[in-house]
Amino acid sequence: MSVAVVTDSTAYLPADLVERHGIEVVPLYVVLAGRSGREGTEISPQDVARAMGVRGQQVSTSRPTTGDFVTAYRRCLDAGAERVVSIHLSAELSGTWDAARLAAAQVGEHLVTVIDSRSAAMGCGFAVLAAARVAQAGGDAAAVADAARTTAGSTRTLFVVDTLEHLRRGGRIGSAASLFGTALAVKPLLHVADGRVVPLEKVRTSARALARLVQRAVEAAAGRPVDLAVHYLAAPERAQRLAGELRQALPEAGEPLVSELGAAIGAHVGPGALGVVVSPRAAPDDADADADDGADDGADGSGDDGSPGDHGAAGTEGAAH
Repeated sequence: MSVAVVTDSTAYLPADLVERHGIEVVPLYVVLAGRSGREGTEISPQDVARAMGVRGQQVSTSRPTTGDFVTAYRRCLDAGAERVVSIHLSAELSGTWDAARLAAAQVGEHLVTVIDSRSAAMGCGFAVLAAARVAQAGGDAAAVADAARTTAGSTRTLFVVDTLEHLRRGGRIGSAASLFGTALAVKPLLHVADGRVVPLEKVRTSARALARLVQRAVEAAAGRPVDLAVHYLAAPERAQRLAGELRQALPEAGEPLVSELGAAIGAHVGPGALGVVVSPRAAPDDADADADDGADDGADGSGDDGSPGDHGAAGTEGAAH
């Protein structure tokens, strides 16, 4: 069975990986000074960082339209895919999953399975890559979806921001939680837990924040082989320093993937944000095993099976942008 993998632009997958694995990416929209544009192609992270540095400048985001997803799904099916597995940013943080679900209903729920990664950035991106590898190995839709859920469920996303104000304004963190980082010079350390942004601890300096990110990443790895990603917005030197410290602390992990946060998430974390994503690495033959299991099952993967992290086509609606 030929299965196409679709995601949204907030996975922040490098272009070479998108091309290599044949992943279809549907962009979110970002609004700057009343002008709406597609993330990545029309509005860049630099545009957002500049706008957020202007007093009174409003930056907001909007999910892809249902029509955007319908077009993407039909493009995949017209190109020869028999099924589509669509993996997205947490429904607690965006209405993207909901738009994808509505599009799946239009195209046909027997053709499209929509998965809520319950994560963000490469927390979603590693799940997309796992799904794409199983698809390329010949797995059916059930095996592809299972690879995404399993990877998303075991991946840890940690980040530090200069202020929680941008997250509070965008509704991505509650007003009570935003008080966590109001003290002068405090750097809030957060993570994504069950799809939500949750404070972990607060540190006093940027250097201490970076050190704690490394320590938390080592704890998340728990001695296992892992894949790593480093995210940043308008802080490239700090990102490279973080990547270097991760190489030393987790040499078995190999080279961290360093990716600037795009406009859609950058608008909510603000300039200076720094993050690390830790994803347990699949065994070399896992993709083949998943593909074989999926083929043996003969399942059509035609909807939500109730597993954690997959709202499916008929699940509870996520929070809209």
